[in-house]
Amino acid sequence: MIIADLQIHSRYAAACSKNTTLDLLEKYARIKGLDLLGTGDFQHPLWNKEIKEKLKEDENGILWSSTKFPFIWQTEISLMYRQDGKGRRIHHLIFAPNGEVADQIIAFLGSKGRLDYDGRPIFGFSSIELVDFMRNISNDIEIVPAHCMTPYFGLYGSKTGFDSLKDCFKDNTKHIHAIESGMSADPPMLWRLKEDVNIVSFSDAHSYWPWRLGREATAFDCDLSYKNILEAIRTRKGFSFTIETVPDYGRYHYDGHKGCNIRLNPEETRKLKGICPKCGQPLTIGVQYRIEELAKEKEGYEPKNPIQYKRLIPLHELIIKVYNTNQITSKKVWGVYNTIINKFGSEFNVLLNVDYNELIKVVPEKMAKVIILNREDKLKINPGYDGEYGEIVLEESGIINKKEQKTLREF
Repeated sequence: MIIADLQIHSRYAAACSKNTTLDLLEKYARIKGLDLLGTGDFQHPLWNKEIKEKLKEDENGILWSSTKFPFIWQTEISLMYRQDGKGRRIHHLIFAPNGEVADQIIAFLGSKGRLDYDGRPIFGFSSIELVDFMRNISNDIEIVPAHCMTPYFGLYGSKTGFDSLKDCFKDNTKHIHAIESGMSADPPMLWRLKEDVNIVSFSDAHSYWPWRLGREATAFDCDLSYKNILEAIRTRKGFSFTIETVPDYGRYHYDGHKGCNIRLNPEETRKLKGICPKCGQPLTIGVQYRIEELAKEKEGYEPKNPIQYKRLIPLHELIIKVYNTNQITSKKVWGVYNTIINKFGSEFNVLLNVDYNELIKVVPEKMAKVIILNREDKLKINPGYDGEYGEIVLEESGIINKKEQKTLREF
């Protein structure tokens, strides 16, 4: 089994941690339980230099660190253009089979604009042209629309997206084999669109911390090579399951206005005709509403041979709720986290596999119960909206209060 996070950013991308290094990505990928990472931002000249200095490529297109952790060539670009009379803003992941092809992609992108100002550069050509350009370089390059439902930069986004793959890519739709679900959507939501496409999930990690890295991932059941990963994405041979953040936890699941503290479900938004009741301006329409707009099937629809998936919220996020703190980097939170990881090996092992009776040997019952509720997809979530993350809701009986904390052993 290979659990992969193939949507990574470097410290050179906007709004990303300036401390990110390949060494730290590897360190926290191992803690998380990831087996494969994308390089992120391979076209950025300074990051590309680090990739080539730190990683060594094998004959299968896999880049290895000195401590034997694997990466594949991956980047993300932003396209801003007009099509069918409307301004479009779409983010796409690009995967390359080897360094030689990655260099050809870099040469092409460099002919279209600057590559040194941002790890996720912006270009003015269309998604249709992107496919043509990449296929002129190599048929083994894979393009995957990223966080496909996000309002502002998703393929199906309510602000600048399209209503279908066909609308976006026209005759090149046949070369798009997968879409990336993003945090605010998951396979059951996307199945309702009835698009003939596979679904993958990755983190869009803007830092190396374990609550960002691998918060979404895809598991493959194949030998490690670029060719096998590509085949799994394209045909589902060797494709096992996706790990999805609970969609309600995503930043754009519901409609609303962050500044007005207004959060609305699709029915409420329709009654208000999409207008904020507080400021009178148009609401930011979220993913759930957009799914309802585009859906060809009712909620609960499942295709034949559906993609398997698991919904999980990262362990750090669970700890801060149980211990009633917002300080995700506090000594207490890290102490609890490190104790759990030191005992059970990796976060994914804890979230997916470790038995309750084993958990309570290491953490309080309340913590163990929330880990199991998370695994069973039974946590209550106040949905995210307009750039605000969702919020886990626990009953008071599920929170460790200050008096209880004094009686707990030190972590």
